[in-house]
Amino acid sequence: MIADFFGLAVKSIRHRKIRSWLTMIGIFIGIAAVVSLISLGDGMRSAINDEFEKMGSDKIMVMPGGAGGIGMMNMMTSAAKLTEDDLKIIKKQSGVDLAGGMTFKSVAVKYKDKTKYSFVNGLPTDDTQEIFKDMESFEVLKGRDLKAGNDKETLIGYDIAYTDYFDKRPNLRDKIYIMDKPFTVIGIVDRIGNSQDDSSVYITFDAASELFGTKDEYNIILVKVKPNVEPAALAEILKKKLRRERREKEGEESFQVQTTEQLLSSVDSVLSVVNAVLIAIASIALIVGGVGIMNTMYTSIIERTKDIGIMKAIGAKDSQILSVFLFEAGIYGFIGGAMGVIIGYSISKSAEYITVVVLQQNLLTVNYDIYLIVGALAFSTILGVVSGVLPAKQAAALEPVDALRYQ
Repeated sequence: MIADFFGLAVKSIRHRKIRSWLTMIGIFIGIAAVVSLISLGDGMRSAINDEFEKMGSDKIMVMPGGAGGIGMMNMMTSAAKLTEDDLKIIKKQSGVDLAGGMTFKSVAVKYKDKTKYSFVNGLPTDDTQEIFKDMESFEVLKGRDLKAGNDKETLIGYDIAYTDYFDKRPNLRDKIYIMDKPFTVIGIVDRIGNSQDDSSVYITFDAASELFGTKDEYNIILVKVKPNVEPAALAEILKKKLRRERREKEGEESFQVQTTEQLLSSVDSVLSVVNAVLIAIASIALIVGGVGIMNTMYTSIIERTKDIGIMKAIGAKDSQILSVFLFEAGIYGFIGGAMGVIIGYSISKSAEYITVVVLQQNLLTVNYDIYLIVGALAFSTILGVVSGVLPAKQAAALEPVDALRYQ
């Protein structure tokens, strides 16, 4: 019996090919959008988790700015600053293994006749430099590292050395100009994985402070926690100490203290909200698709009214008529969902290719999940069946005599 229902449904869909494809457009557009967004979102989340794992869970970040924002933009736009006094307070705490600060700013960098605005990072040259290298997966690919007193030397990012960032490619011992001050290239940093870091320039902290006019000020202070010390507990202690020294009330701090796990949680929350909003927008197409299936089913019932009358006249039950049309609606949903899954993954793989291969970014990757595929197909099929319920009930309720007389 089920095979008969399926055969009748497929025959009806194949008989009206153009209408069937138009009916499924809304379904596969919606499913394609949802699948591509979720797969890219999950892939991005996995990539970010991997980056945070590389940083290690024994790090604490102290940043200027209130609790309302995270990231580099918040650090750069905040009027509050971290100072040498803040760094001294942090270093005094018993659970702190190492603590150091850095400064950075987007300024004019010139090579030959080309000038671009790039991030210039002032790195410490003592043993605390290792914290920053761990956090950024920082490694000198060619040349040598910065050392104390080398205030006229610089490291350049991978993209500056190996792409046409400046049209012409600087090499070791070449001169580049940062805010019109000459610096000698002594090393090239290996690819980090995002365009901002890979197009950055690195100089000593003392050289950056002099260039920026920010003596004893930091954009960020990084802390390495001693073994067997809980980072979250130490972060709370640092927050209390800094709040007391700055004479600031709780909840009104001009700084943030976050562990890598807390920062990951904040980033994950933002990604989840953005993903939810995008999926909600994409779901509008699914609603349109459901309405399209319902409209097609009503039209199909009108066209097949006599057929329904004949089936009832030879003994077909209302439940069997209902099943025929529900099967048809479900097949619309399933095929639309299958097409949507294929198109969705094609879109996400294209986006991954463009960002990884063309733009050389490693955060936008596709995460293939069998549960996503099964869920998308199940949802689209159920949506089709639900959309066909009212038309199917109308078909099942037709009287045989009235159906046979229908012109």
